[in-house]
Amino acid sequence: MPHQQVSQTPRRRPGFTLVELLVVIAIIGTLVGLLLPAVQSAREAARRMGCQNNLKQLGLALANNESGHGTYPPSLSWPGTSVTDATAGAVWSAQARLLPFVEELAIGAEIRRQLDVPYTDATLADGRLIAGLAMPVLLCPSEPQTEPRVDANGPYHAPLNYAVNLGTWLVLDPTTMRGGDGAFFPNSRLTPGSFRDGMSKTIALAEVKTYTPYFRNAGLGSPAIPSAPSSLCGLGGTFKTNTGHTEWVDGRAHQTGFTSTFPPLTEVICSIDGATVDVDWTNHQEAKSLSAQTAAAVTSRSSHPGLVNYVLMDGSVQTASRDIDPAVWRALSTRAGGEVASTQP
Repeated sequence: MPHQQVSQTPRRRPGFTLVELLVVIAIIGTLVGLLLPAVQSAREAARRMGCQNNLKQLGLALANNESGHGTYPPSLSWPGTSVTDATAGAVWSAQARLLPFVEELAIGAEIRRQLDVPYTDATLADGRLIAGLAMPVLLCPSEPQTEPRVDANGPYHAPLNYAVNLGTWLVLDPTTMRGGDGAFFPNSRLTPGSFRDGMSKTIALAEVKTYTPYFRNAGLGSPAIPSAPSSLCGLGGTFKTNTGHTEWVDGRAHQTGFTSTFPPLTEVICSIDGATVDVDWTNHQEAKSLSAQTAAAVTSRSSHPGLVNYVLMDGSVQTASRDIDPAVWRALSTRAGGEVASTQP
């Protein structure tokens, strides 16, 4: 029998149709859309935890500073006799004085050695300006603007997110050298006994945002505490577009402090050259006048949705929402006001 060749039709491999591919892509896109907010939320939770850990370290540093020196550091140190660079240029911040207690031993040692040198001139052995060094413990992981300020010679100032509590409004009256009612003020030498409201009822540091716009040096006589955020816009002063809280070495209110004039995350909106800007306000810089009071509305802000973190004088870390009662927020900022305040928002 002759051999017969049997022709075989090639089998078609199964595959996806265009419609099926589009359906799969749509399903994947939907799943990504559902998962992305959860991923972002988890990342923000991790960043917020890192932020709280930084504040915890600063709270412990305060306790160690008090143990080692017998007092808590001042917001700055100024004799009040002159506004020349010889006396006013070395106004190192409380945060700078705390560095030896947060494992920045080498930089802290250099600062301690150069406390009589203006912070604009203090350098490390390799010539780098101390003021231009980024300090990770002073920066919140959620903050988008952490880059130093740079000129032709390199970094000369670096920002921070954790500001000391300067109280409700008045920071310093240079005619009497009377300080404010917060946990820090110029030339303060406070001890645990100074906090009659209780260490667990007084804020030490709270979050602020870097590169904050602000007014300064209006030079009003004795400005009254404003009744509303909009009241600040008419008080005047020199407008600085975005340099608030960009100098961690500078102990002045608009750089390393906050006040409880307004609750956290309050928007203080002023119109500047046709643009709306969320601002801070300082009547006059500390150590820049022998007569004008430093009164300040420097609001606690953060990049966390709807809340700010803060650390109390006893070292415990808390959060406050934008809805906290303004009276409670102010009570938490006074060291001896006699108010009864809860640490919970």
